Amino acid sequence: MARKSCRPKPNLERVLQPLRRRCPSCGQRMQVQYHNYRTVTTLKDVVRLTLKIRRCVNASCAFFHKPYRPEGEGALALPEYEFGLDVIALVGSLRFQNRMTVPEIHMELVRRNVTISERSVTNLLERYEELLALHLKDDGRLRDLLSEQKHAILAIDGIQPDNGHEVLWVIREILSGEVLLARALLSARQAELGDLLDEVKRALPIPVGGVVSDGQRSLRNAIEESLPGVPYQLCQFHYLREAARPIHEADRHAKKELKKRVRGIRGIEREVEDRGDPSAELVSGYCAGVRGAITDGGRPPLAASGLLLRNRLYDIATSLDRLTKKRAVRKNSTD
Repeated sequence: MARKSCRPKPNLERVLQPLRRRCPSCGQRMQVQYHNYRTVTTLKDVVRLTLKIRRCVNASCAFFHKPYRPEGEGALALPEYEFGLDVIALVGSLRFQNRMTVPEIHMELVRRNVTISERSVTNLLERYEELLALHLKDDGRLRDLLSEQKHAILAIDGIQPDNGHEVLWVIREILSGEVLLARALLSARQAELGDLLDEVKRALPIPVGGVVSDGQRSLRNAIEESLPGVPYQLCQFHYLREAARPIHEADRHAKKELKKRVRGIRGIEREVEDRGDPSAELVSGYCAGVRGAITDGGRPPLAASGLLLRNRLYDIATSLDRLTKKRAVRKNSTD
């Protein structure tokens, strides 16, 4: 069954830009030359992405005018797909772990507030199977894709749709953006992760120049054993999150205290919900704004939810002050 309704409007906006600022081939600084835009539906949000694309301007470089897209894009969705990797992972898990049919998977996604058609569920199942089949990849294809590179930079991460389900482990080559291997594992033991890295290392036509991952101990041990001497780097996002943990705890406490001050919004809404006058609509609108500010969480450490709530409540309070002053001026003028 095809989609019968329009795609939902994005409720979250993110701007992504490449972490690498210098060309991986010649080392000269790359410039942001244009932006791409795409909307991705994940299990939690509908995200509007603004992608800043860098390109090397050195005419003698092998990467001249080749687009270098943000690394974070590949962690969210496949190229040209409207659904995130977390949705694909959940669809595959429901199919192969829970033995659900396509209509049952569709009903489960709708229950989770994901707007999707049954036909799209079928397409995502096919993509899931293709990802899992990448371990049977054609080495010749990789050789052609990576022949111009001197080395490969690997990024490895696991995607777990739900607790207790299989984790889809994805190994991606950062410089080219190619997914080298994807496989679902029941556990993340060092031996199993090491097997994945060994398989990728054997298939690559070029040496591995570095690895990026989170700080999971079994994964770091597997990297050290399978790729001895290869430089390892903690993912920038995970590094920032750990470094900013004290700030995050303080911000979370501040958000908790702020939420205490705006309790009772639902009671105010009930008082005016049966009224149809302009004042009631105005009150309902402000109440909806407060509820939206309370429920909207940030993405620490880059977007502190407590500061975000404080700024939004400040904007609402400023708007109410302006409205009160305007009404006072009108009242005095009529008197």
